[in-house]
Amino acid sequence: MTTSNTISPPRVKPSGGYLFLPKRLSRGAFLKWLRRTHAWIGLWGAALGLLFGFSGILLNHRDIMKIPAAKMEQKEIQLPLPEPRPADPKAMATWLGQTLNIDTDHARARREAGKVVTWNNTQIQQPSLWQITVRNPQRMMQAEYWEGNAFVSVKQGEGNVFSVLTNLHKGTGLGVSWVLLADTLAGGLIVLSLTGTLLWTRLHGRRLAAAGLGLGSLSLTVFFALQAIGG
Repeated sequence: MTTSNTISPPRVKPSGGYLFLPKRLSRGAFLKWLRRTHAWIGLWGAALGLLFGFSGILLNHRDIMKIPAAKMEQKEIQLPLPEPRPADPKAMATWLGQTLNIDTDHARARREAGKVVTWNNTQIQQPSLWQITVRNPQRMMQAEYWEGNAFVSVKQGEGNVFSVLTNLHKGTGLGVSWVLLADTLAGGLIVLSLTGTLLWTRLHGRRLAAAGLGLGSLSLTVFFALQAIGG
């Protein structure tokens, strides 16, 4: 009696395919371009992604479940004004920059007009208030001057490294170049989301899993957004 032993080949799990790509684009030059685009844009945004990711965690916890990492040491001084005194808030900002060795080219200067206020049931004329604010990722300066005084009150602050990182995230005191650089990261995230979606199912399986993951993420986003608006 002869017994035949037949070895069955291993079962190959069917691929889910590229769900959102036509078959003619699922191979060849387009697929190669798609993978390279995903990889190179990911590399471009890696450094900025670490910066914005870490600082984003700190900012996300600034009100609830606070992480007391970002700190700013502050001090307040009163500076006697020179003669002749600065004629307007812009001139005051220039003088403060020279005196305190601070770049005030992009200072925010405003004048609040004088007005009549009531103090102890007596109406008095409140003088004009000048306010000058200078911010950069590490330092802050706020100056207040009541017109007619012989001095100006100045608050200064210097942040630690975590404060600098969060200010970089917010673009505090930074110019157009930084804003445009951060925009490249935002645009890169959009491209990575699109290319990653196109490439994902070929690597990880079936349509049901893809639909469940995508709809679950979207549902949680909408749920928490509505909770925040309603709260």
